[in-house]
Amino acid sequence: MKADIRTLDLNLLKALDALLDERNVTRAAQRLALTQPAVSGMLTRLRERFDDPLFVRTQRGIIPTERALALAGPVKQILSEVENLLRPQVFEPATADMVLTLAATDYALQAVVVPFLSLLRREAPGIRVAVLPVQDKWLHAQLERGEIDLALVTPDDAPADLHARRLFDEHYVCVTRANHPAIRRGKLTLDRFCALDHALVSYTGGSFQGVTDDALARLGRTRRVALSVTSFLVLPEILRQSDLIAVVPSRLVAHADGLAQIAPPLDIPGFKKSMAWHERTHHDAAHRWAREALFRTSATQ
Repeated sequence: MKADIRTLDLNLLKALDALLDERNVTRAAQRLALTQPAVSGMLTRLRERFDDPLFVRTQRGIIPTERALALAGPVKQILSEVENLLRPQVFEPATADMVLTLAATDYALQAVVVPFLSLLRREAPGIRVAVLPVQDKWLHAQLERGEIDLALVTPDDAPADLHARRLFDEHYVCVTRANHPAIRRGKLTLDRFCALDHALVSYTGGSFQGVTDDALARLGRTRRVALSVTSFLVLPEILRQSDLIAVVPSRLVAHADGLAQIAPPLDIPGFKKSMAWHERTHHDAAHRWAREALFRTSATQ
């Protein structure tokens, strides 16, 4: 065979496979939806390619040479593998075995990933999940290199050239320990709100200012932030064991025990949570299923 794969026509292998199966040029042509002269021409090219007659004519049709018989198995395997490559992907969640890597803040871990894991246990128990911290500066590069598959971010933090889908809109609530005297009557005035000692989350660490302080400043008011922590996850336990009050995203405390919630006495803008992904995984069946599953769990919370 002239060993140059760049000039090999895959249709020649399909013709060879049909001729090996049918042992008849006419029937092979019918199977390939071609004319008999076209298949005869392809056989001529095959003979040149493999430097072998490949088939010998007899009264009952054609019979393969030893070289053609030796090619039969490999040719079928090659055609089968090519067909598998071109076949649309089918993803079966129940039998899937894969790792899905997410980038998430600790808020998104609680509000999005936890319910998503419950769905995976029911529908796709073989999918393992790795959660990494969100690093805005490196987010695009991490997605492009395959270090993460999905990022749970706010729309403002997602690079413009990524695919993105909104998961939900979030709003803030005031949270204290249960039976806190400040909200025992089910209402909280702005004066009382400003007089209480507050806790807030500062992802960068050490800040005593947040969106609540910006909202208060527009009203000419301030509050006293007595505690700044870097994680939402520790905050519920701190509130249970103190008289501090905190303004937090509602999904963080939706199912928290021992805490009381009340609407803030001022307008504090909420935020949107989205998932972002790279074109690299956009058309992959498994990742499409995972994104849809994550959207389903977020929409029902």
